[in-house]
Parts: sequence; structure tokens; C-alpha cells
Amino acid sequence: MASAETEKSSMSTLVAESNGSVCSAVSWGISNYPDSAVFGIDPERLSVLREVTEDDPSGRFADLLDSVDVMTETDIADLDGNRASRMENRYVALDDKVGWVTRNRKVAMPDERATSAERVIALETALTGFAERKTDTVVTPSVGLTFDSIIEAYDFYNLYSWETGFGIRYAKSRTNVKGTRCMQEFVCCCSGKPKEPNSTSSRCQCQAMIRLLRTDDDGWYINEFRSSHNHQMLNTCAEKLHFPSHRHIDKYTRELVSQLRENNVNLSKVYSTLATFFGRVENVPFTKRCLRTLCGKLSREQADDDVRKTMAIFSEMKVQDSEFSYNVQVDDESRIRTLMWTNGRSKKQYHHFGDVVTFDTTYKTNLYDMPFGIFVGVNNHFQSVLYAGVLMRDETVDTFKWIFDEFVKMMGGKRPITILTDQARAMEVAIEDVYPDATQRWCKWHILKKAKESLGSNYTKKSDFRAEFHKLVHEMLTIEEFEDRWAALLEKYSLTKNTHLTQIYETRQKWAKPYFAGKFCARQTSTGRSESANHMLKQYVPPSCSMNLFVKQYNKLQFDREQEEGFQEKRTRLSGAVLKVNTPLEMHASKVYTRKMFEIFGGILYESGSYDVEEIIPKQKYIVTHVKAEKREKWFKCRYEVNVSDNLGYFSCICGLFEHMGMVCCHSLQVMNVLRLKEIPPRHILKRWSIHGRDNLPDHLKHYQQDMGPPDAPTYRHSALYITALEVVKMGDRNLESYKFMLDGLVDLRERGAKISAPNDGLGIAEQQVSNTGVAGGSNGKTKSCKAACSVRSVEGNHLSAGGATSVSVHPPASQGEGRTKSQDMASEGSCPNANSYNSDYSETASRLDVNVGDSMLAPEREKKRGRPTTSRDKAPYEKGSNKRSRFCSICRGKGHKSSTCPDRGDAPKKERKVGTCSKCGLPKKERKVGTCSKCGLPGHRKTTCSKPLVSSMPGVPPAHSFPGTFV
Repeated sequence: MASAETEKSSMSTLVAESNGSVCSAVSWGISNYPDSAVFGIDPERLSVLREVTEDDPSGRFADLLDSVDVMTETDIADLDGNRASRMENRYVALDDKVGWVTRNRKVAMPDERATSAERVIALETALTGFAERKTDTVVTPSVGLTFDSIIEAYDFYNLYSWETGFGIRYAKSRTNVKGTRCMQEFVCCCSGKPKEPNSTSSRCQCQAMIRLLRTDDDGWYINEFRSSHNHQMLNTCAEKLHFPSHRHIDKYTRELVSQLRENNVNLSKVYSTLATFFGRVENVPFTKRCLRTLCGKLSREQADDDVRKTMAIFSEMKVQDSEFSYNVQVDDESRIRTLMWTNGRSKKQYHHFGDVVTFDTTYKTNLYDMPFGIFVGVNNHFQSVLYAGVLMRDETVDTFKWIFDEFVKMMGGKRPITILTDQARAMEVAIEDVYPDATQRWCKWHILKKAKESLGSNYTKKSDFRAEFHKLVHEMLTIEEFEDRWAALLEKYSLTKNTHLTQIYETRQKWAKPYFAGKFCARQTSTGRSESANHMLKQYVPPSCSMNLFVKQYNKLQFDREQEEGFQEKRTRLSGAVLKVNTPLEMHASKVYTRKMFEIFGGILYESGSYDVEEIIPKQKYIVTHVKAEKREKWFKCRYEVNVSDNLGYFSCICGLFEHMGMVCCHSLQVMNVLRLKEIPPRHILKRWSIHGRDNLPDHLKHYQQDMGPPDAPTYRHSALYITALEVVKMGDRNLESYKFMLDGLVDLRERGAKISAPNDGLGIAEQQVSNTGVAGGSNGKTKSCKAACSVRSVEGNHLSAGGATSVSVHPPASQGEGRTKSQDMASEGSCPNANSYNSDYSETASRLDVNVGDSMLAPEREKKRGRPTTSRDKAPYEKGSNKRSRFCSICRGKGHKSSTCPDRGDAPKKERKVGTCSKCGLPKKERKVGTCSKCGLPGHRKTTCSKPLVSSMPGVPPAHSFPGTFV
């Protein structure tokens, strides 16, 4: 240790240079006595300081030294013995007497102090010394306590505030010139002034706080501690949990909440789920109000930079699935107008089962209030399959044209045979333009729903009209029967002037069953599959979700549908079939159809047992009659005519089930049983319902399908030419000069070989299989030979300008087709032999997707509706005319008024009330006087209806005084 003279001289110099600065003196003490836990308690050192500070003009330092107690030798020995175990967390703290200290402004320091196994932390000291202190709180801050980091100090002070009954928050902080934080304050939640004088703020200028400063070893110590409050302390846990500092949600709980909310778990269930992790609800360290705030914050974070996140998801999906494709249409402000996407599996499903498609746009649960349309079909297991999803900003004709056109491009140029939609006029016009050869049907569900809203009391569960109307919609087979039954029904219930029935009758060609005879619909008469898919999507997508979350949840729905499809595939391949009647036809059906379709066939087979067969012309014409025809209703058809042709190879029934669904009807099936057929005729086995429903290859490879028999072996000359041609293509693709040389040579070879190859000996492979005529595209189903022979590739995005919108498509190449105008064609051109150039309908970008595509696009503007977000079904545009349900009168069944204001009601007097009698004596009670009109004095009406004709004044009605209980 340095001598007293040396300490005195050095201290004098330091005080003189710093002008009596207390902080400089303390810094000198720290530098000379780094091992001391408390500076100034040694009597020898204290005397040195007193001699040095005698000439201090301010006198503050002398007063400060007077307040310092001198420790005895026993205290010093005890301090030296327990310094390592109990006093390592103390620091020199004389400056709090003065109120300020000079911070280290020139040194860059780390944010935390390195941990040491020998150092005892402040919380451990507080816990171990609680029994000796005998204080009210376990954790008690004090000046000089040291911490390794600000977080440790915050947690320590927060524990103290929990025991005391208040909350804390971060307050002022300071940094030095090196950017290192050198001061931090923690204050009470009630500290500071409210922003507005008359408000609900709890801030009342509370002075409770602690101030932290830095130590020389990069730690923190309490320089100032104020414990007094000017407000009441909270006592219960329920009250304290509402302080922000006490409702702690750790990162793992936050991640769990984020996952649950993304999967559309409501707030109450999330809180209950967390309670199971903590043992019970009382142990959850935060309130439901705090959880609601967190969920809102997570939703805002999810919506930030929505377009870039969505494009990143698409990029990841493209890496995992090379056939994934999407298309974006933007407006003049580069905001997304329409977004459409699909994957490779959906394309394969559409290739196999894309003959019938349903499309519905009644789902509108997203942040931008954009309708979501979904293309849905049915596979060979009679399950719904998702083809593509589309988010659209509006439902106009141009938007639907763009959607239907891009859908065909994504699916390789194949157009659906039948498409089912709702009654939207814009959608109908777009389909007529894009799919002119397709059959469009309206959804029966929407027809019946509008009937319920428009017919009022006539359309109730117990009404006879409802039952007969449903039978008319579902059971009528011929147009004549439908027309006659419709007229009779309206005449029976006096509804000939009903505007709604008149309107749907005028559009009966769009929804009535008899008008779609011979049209294949795969047993779909409504958009119920789309509605069902939208209903399932509501279980995955939370209300008012962002676009990127919507895409992720849609992928989860698609994955679940694939899992269900996999179960049916396994069931078809491995599970046995349960026979009902054990006939040869049933045994054959069990080997041909999938298990689900075989169950449907079993129901049809069971129903066929209720019919008798009458032979009219042997093996040509039969009449099938229901065994209980006399007990069935008159309008119900009981006799069916079945015609047989093609040497028992085709059965045609008037019911049209085979043409509508692709399954043989019960009437034809009964005729087959009478004819003792062993197998179902091949023409009545639709491949889309069979176990080989997915075995569909291109035309030039159809001979490899399992249902086409053993494949024909290619000839030697075909194989030799094919291998040589591949070698020529490989050589021509190496450089530009080789490409031109090989292409010119092939063109010249084709021209010179045309005459030589004209004679056909019938031994070529093209004559042994179905020749490839190209992929049909357009309205006429034809393709140009030029387009069939060439493929155009573009590395740029696909841009289409129409109606102020720009389309950017990213999808693999598809077959080209005709039937489009020049303005609709994409901007990629190419050349091929014997042709100038053509506009390709389809262009392909490079295989990689760049996430930067989203940088040039903006998210749609958010449209917030009144009230809380909901997942309820959104009404179609044609349903939004009036929100109120029509009111019908119970007297005249008229529309627009009720029974109290009905013009046919009259002013009939009220029914006579029964006179009550006494239960003891049996005498009648006092009669009540009947009210009379204040204008004319007659009973039975009021003055507001006095001008209307009275029932009592009509002929044949007795005068008013003749009614019992009246007084004249």
C-alpha cells in the first residue's frame, strides 16, 4: 500500500487540478484502491482525505466525509474475511450524496460484463440474506449493487416492484462519444406527466426510480435509488399483472401463440391452451388482454411487407415443385389486382379430371377484403380436388376473363367441358367469351336460397309448396314434365304473379335439370364443392389475414386434401370390396371401380331391385316399372324406357343418369340382370371413375396405358431414326452456327423426303397407334402444324396490357392454341420452318424465381369493414341489392306490409274475452268495458282508423250494442 505522504501529495494534486471535484477524487480512490469494497472506511485513508480537503472552497466534500462512518478493526477484519462471498456485488458509491457523477465519455465498452463463477450476483445475495435482514420484501435495491447487464438490473428492480405493488419501465439513458450506453434509468409506471390534462392516464409524476452507471469492469451499479411513491400500491396478482413490466411473455410462448393464431385458433382457446402448459389459469404470467395485444402485434408484423413475403413463399414453392406457377395482374399504381397460383399436382389432377369444374367467389376473409375464387373438381374417388386459387380485387367481366384465360394457360391449354358457377352476370359473360363450347350451369343451391328469401311463408319447412318445389327442381326428367308441373304448381298456390318465380323461370335453361339432358356434370348440380372448400378454408385461415399467410394456409388445406386422397388410394389398392348381392355384375364392378365409386354402384344396384322389366322388343327395347307405382305420387315418373343397341353394348335410359354422371342407372342395370350379362359393357365404364382414372398419357403414348393392353413394340426403322434425330438435335444445340446448319439441313431434308415418304406400307408405328394430331386449343379445337412442331421459350416475364392492368406470369410452357386475337397474345415470338412468326399464347420464364419481383409490386389497399373481422360467407354481387328480408302479410300473403297494416284486414272488433269467474263462489268477475272511438263513439276501432269502413256497419252484421259486454 502507498505511504500516507504519497497519498496526500497525489490527492492534493488531483483536487487542485479538478477544482475540488468530488468525482475526480472518487476516481482517484478507485484507481488506487481497486480491491476495496467500500472506499473511505479505513481511518488512515480517511484522515488523509480530511487534510487534503481542508482548503476546499465549496465545503461539500468535507460535509460528505463527515457523514462517513469509521469502521473498527473488528469490522475491517470481518469485511476482509467475507469480501469474496458477500461483498463482491458492492461498488464505490459516495457520489449519490452529491447527486451527479461524471460518466466515462471516451471509452468504448461492451454492453455486458463477462460472467465469473467467483462473483455472487445481486439476486442471489438478496435471497440468501433475506432471513437476516428481516425486511418486508425479499428483493431490495440499494445504492452500490452491481449487475452484469442492464437486463439483470431490470429483472432485479422488476422483482422488487412486484413485491411492492407497482410497475416499472425504461426511462432516460445516455451514451458516450463511442456510442456506448453509460447511464440508464428505470422509473415507476406512474412517473411523468399525462399527455392530456383530462385523461385516463395513470401518470402522476411519481419520483420512484433507480439510476445505473457503468463500472470500470464493464458492469453496472446503482448510483441512485428513490423508493418513495405518491400513489397507492396494488396488492393482488390480478391487479399487478396489468402492468406491462409484469405481463411477461417469453419468446417460446410468443412463438406458440403465433403458430396457434396462424392456424385460426381463437383467443380464448389460445389462452386455455397456454393455461394447460402452466398447470392452471392462475399460473399464466399475463392476462388475456395482454394476449389480445400480442395477437394484434403479430398480425401487424405478418402484414408488413406482404408482397415480398408472398413472392418469397412462391419462390420456395417453385424450388420444391418445378411445375408450380403463378400469375399476377397489377394496376396502374403497381398494386396487385389479381393473384392466381397452382402447383404441379393440381395440374396433373386437372389433366385427369378437368372435364367438370366448379368456381365460386363467396369467400372474402383477408386483410384487403379481396374475394377468393377457387377452381374445384372431383376425382375418381368422388373427392373434391383443388385446381387453382385466385385472389381478385373486383368481380367485373374483364377480371373474370383474365382469370378464366390464365387458368387454361396454367393447365396446359385444356378447357373444361362443364363449369358450374353462381348467378353472377359478369361471370356468365366472361365464360361465354373464353369458353364458348363449355356448358355453364347455375348452382341449384343459390336458386333455392333465393327462393327462401323471396317466398316468405310459402317456403317454410312445413309448407307443402316447399316439398313440391324441391321435387320439381330435382326429379323432373323431361322438358314437357317440367313445364306442365311448373304451371300447375304456380296455379295451385296462386303464385303466378310472383316476381322471383317469374325471374328464375325465364332463366330455367341455366339451372333446370331437363335442359341439361346429355350434358356430363359428374353428378354435380351446384357449386357445393367450392362452397365446401371455402368452408374448409375458414378452418385454416384467420379473419383479416395477410396475403402471405393466406397462401400458406391454402397450401395446408391442399396438403390435407392430398392426405385424404392418399387414404382412398390405399383403400382401393389393398382393401377388399364388400358385395351386397353377389351377382356377376357386382363382382365385375368391384374390379373396375374405385372403392368409393363401387359403394355408389352398390346403392344403384340395390335400387334396381325395386323395378320390374317388361320386354317390348327382344334385345332392343324394354320398359322398366316401379313395383309400387300405384302408391307413388302422380307426378312421379314410374315407367322408364330402356333402349339397347350395339349388340348389347350400349343401354340408353330416359333418366339420363349415365350421360349426367357416367354411372349406369338402376333401370339399365336391371335390364342387364334380366339379360344375364356377366360384365358391365365397356361403353358404360367411364375411365374417370375407374382404378385406372389417372393412367392418362399423351396421344402418342396412349399405347403404354394399362387399360390399352400390351404396348406395341416400335419398329427397328423407327428406333434408328429416333436415335439419329436426337443426336442431330444435341449437336445443333451446342452453338449458334451449329444450330443454323442443322436446322437448314433438317428443313431441306424434310422437303426432299416428302415425295419419297408419300407411299405407305402400313408397317410404321404411326399406323399401329393413334396418330398425334396436336393439343387442341381454342374454340375450334384445331392447332396449326407450326405451333405443334415448335416450342417458343422466353426468359422475360409475360406482360399483358389490357384495361389499365399489367399481367406478369411465371409458369412452365404449355401447348399453344388458336382462338385468340392479336391483342390478347403474349409478347414472345419465335420462328419455325415454313412459317413466318406467331404470337405464342404461352411463355415461360426461367426456371428460377427471383424474389425481387415483389419489389416492384405493392399490396392492394386495405378495406376495413365495420365491426370485428368474421369468416361468414360473403354475398355475391347480385345478392347485395337489399339487405333486409322481405316482409309478408299473414292475412293476404302480400309483400311489403304486415297484418296490422293490411288493406284487407278491415276494422273487425276484437274477439270477445272470456269472463272470469271466482274460484270460491263461481260468480263472474266484473265485466270490462269495451273501448270506443273518441270521434264517433262506436266500439271496434280507434280514431286513427275511423275513416275506414266498419265491419259493424256492413250488411248482415248486428249493431254495436248487440255485442255482449258493450254499453251504448
